[in-house]
Amino acid sequence: MRHPFPMDLVLDGKRPPGRSAREHVSGQLGAAILSGQASAHEPLPSSRVLASALGVSRGTVVSAYEELAGEGYVDVIPGSGTYVTTDLPSPPPSSRARSLTEPVGIETGGTETVETEPADASEPERTTRTLNLSPGSPAAGLHRDREWNSAWRKAARQDMPDLPPPAAGDEGFRAAIADHLRAARGVQCTADDLVVTAGASDGIGLLVHALRSQGADDIRIATENPGHRASRAVISRLGATPIPIPVRDGGMDIDRLEGTSGPFAAALVTPSHQYPLGGRLPVASRLALLDWATTAGALIIEDDYDSEFRHGAPSLPAIASLDGEGRVVLLGTFSKTLSPWLRCGYLLIPDRGFRAQVLEARTTLGQPVSGMVQTALTDFLRAGGLRRHLVRVGREYAHRRRLVIDAMSDLPPQFRLDALEGGLHATLSWDGGESDETAVEALARSGIEVAPLSSYHHDPAAPVRDGIVFGYGASTALELRSALRTIRDTLASIRG
Repeated sequence: MRHPFPMDLVLDGKRPPGRSAREHVSGQLGAAILSGQASAHEPLPSSRVLASALGVSRGTVVSAYEELAGEGYVDVIPGSGTYVTTDLPSPPPSSRARSLTEPVGIETGGTETVETEPADASEPERTTRTLNLSPGSPAAGLHRDREWNSAWRKAARQDMPDLPPPAAGDEGFRAAIADHLRAARGVQCTADDLVVTAGASDGIGLLVHALRSQGADDIRIATENPGHRASRAVISRLGATPIPIPVRDGGMDIDRLEGTSGPFAAALVTPSHQYPLGGRLPVASRLALLDWATTAGALIIEDDYDSEFRHGAPSLPAIASLDGEGRVVLLGTFSKTLSPWLRCGYLLIPDRGFRAQVLEARTTLGQPVSGMVQTALTDFLRAGGLRRHLVRVGREYAHRRRLVIDAMSDLPPQFRLDALEGGLHATLSWDGGESDETAVEALARSGIEVAPLSSYHHDPAAPVRDGIVFGYGASTALELRSALRTIRDTLASIRG
């Protein structure tokens, strides 16, 4: 049979019902690569040639190639082409493992099916390499985004001013962030309400410095338990005191907060996607938290963690959008949406007096975000690049989330899978048995890095449940499938 492609690639152009053209093309190509029809380094057909052969639009093929690149099947080299990746994992050794992958059947002219053979037991195994599934890391594909590359090149061509960026951040950048927050989170704000930071930890540090400038001897900040370790560490490092408040029903237990003796300078919460257990703080609890802040004379620090990625669940209003008294400071970052290497975020501070105190600290410490990063992000935001990027990676994350759910669907009842209604991580916990530290060590020996759930508690020696926390955003789909099999097998073995 003569193939209509410039390589020995056999695909079926007939799309089954209920499957989009992009999903069909990417699924067919992924299965062909796994079946060995295309080898490492081998180029795939140009998007134009493949689109013509399959009878789909060129944009469909481009989107399919982008999805395959995000999942680790191919490498897209601008100006050269799309190539099968050099680091494909070995085929899974059993039918059980293969069931966690995409279907591997590929029609050849509609009459017969070519199926991937299991790996030969006599073949040498690849050297195990460490896969870091630490939570909080996004997909590392920003360098493939044409709009981002264009924004970065444009920023690099501009003349560099003689003076450093303003302490609050470039005004045009702050205006672009304000536009984004009004559209995406329903928060009414202007550039004058914002201060540019080097990420969440830098933002929390600025807030502690500003609170200290108000003259309080003991700065007590209510924090979720379990909660974000890095934020708690910053608070302690700067001489403030994190006060643990239990988590209930998707967020900080407001009844327990109200029953805890003060005084409090602030409460730090992750209401959009509680970290690390998942869940969302209900609207009634958000309003109760605002009432508590008014009564206590305290700030609410709203870490808008993972609000951009909702997997089928509608977004709830940001607490900042419900605030009529200027008691909420919204903490945001581009580390989870774009890349932690940008080291860029922001504080939205509606209270003018408190913002002046934050700016005083920022002026003393200096603006840490380079002007070139701010300029590139400004262009990226204004051109709609961030919005389109979020849509693209959102599809990738939704796919990987489904892999996690499918892989863990038949775990014994003592295991519980949480935190998957949004964001980029999952929490797998259990009752009784070995400690989570034992599980983490066993996984590390198998080349998988995850975090113990106990480490997110104020007292790691007294967790409510043992468990592991792992991210699924940065790994490719191929890596994630392999890691999920290892996690299942390891947990089964340590529990006997």
